[in-house]
Amino acid sequence: MIEVEQLTKYYGFLPAISDLSFSIGQGEVVGFLGPNGAGKTTTLKILTCFLPPTSGKARINGLDVYRDSLKVREQVGYLPESVPLYTEMTVERFLSFAAQAKGMGAREIKTSINKTLDDCGLEKVRGRIIGHLSKGFKQRVGLAQALLNNPPVLILDEPTIGLDPAQVVEIRALIRSLGQERTIILSSHILPEVSQICQRVIIINRGRIVAIDTVSNLTSQIQTSRKIHLTIQGPREEIIKALMLQPGVLTAEDKSDESPGKYLVEMDKDQDIRADLARSVIEKGWGLLEMRSQELSLEEVFVQIVTEEPGGRV
Repeated sequence: MIEVEQLTKYYGFLPAISDLSFSIGQGEVVGFLGPNGAGKTTTLKILTCFLPPTSGKARINGLDVYRDSLKVREQVGYLPESVPLYTEMTVERFLSFAAQAKGMGAREIKTSINKTLDDCGLEKVRGRIIGHLSKGFKQRVGLAQALLNNPPVLILDEPTIGLDPAQVVEIRALIRSLGQERTIILSSHILPEVSQICQRVIIINRGRIVAIDTVSNLTSQIQTSRKIHLTIQGPREEIIKALMLQPGVLTAEDKSDESPGKYLVEMDKDQDIRADLARSVIEKGWGLLEMRSQELSLEEVFVQIVTEEPGGRV
């Protein structure tokens, strides 16, 4: 659905992005991540035909973003970080205006608006002035205009920025449901959001791609050991000694200052000794109240990748 080959963009003599290459399949939801100034917005603007590339190619549904820009725009729904809304209009009037601007026929506009209002949970505010709506509803209106002509591709730039926690949950659920039928690129600084919604992530740093994979695969590549949290009832010194003597344990820490009976065990990532640990604790007559693995979060993966030397993993 989306194919990018050696995409490069210069601003004067300064390269904003260099030799980006990736592909996104139909129905895939992909997170597009990077620190500020990494080139995310430049890439999104090229894909949405706001900017021409200096070199390289980008195609959406087989259409070149430079040669076929008008046709590409019919295939893409775009929600920029700052949602462009006419705040003096009602929701329905604004969507009607947006539909006309997209070149939709008069017969399909009404049907499309009704469906979009329903999909985005805007039916009850369709007659309200946009300027009187909450930030969450304004964000939904921006998403609604991107969906009007039922595009197969959605490009969302920071769709939940500035929303309160309840609004964030609502927008995430909406994006998740939209991803069942469409290809979505989601750019966000809120990394737990990306983990919950996206199937893969593309990480860009200093204008170059440094990683493309699922979060779980990136975690397994970076994580050199596995950490296990345990809650054990028993004598602290004996427990630490027993944990350290267990084959496969690299380190064992007493975390009782955080919570009574808490311990943190580190073991080799390729050697799962959880069953042996549980058996050892129970055989000694101690109470095993909890055992859970600690995986690297996407934030930790992201930080490790972007702070590595240039030329990370792809």
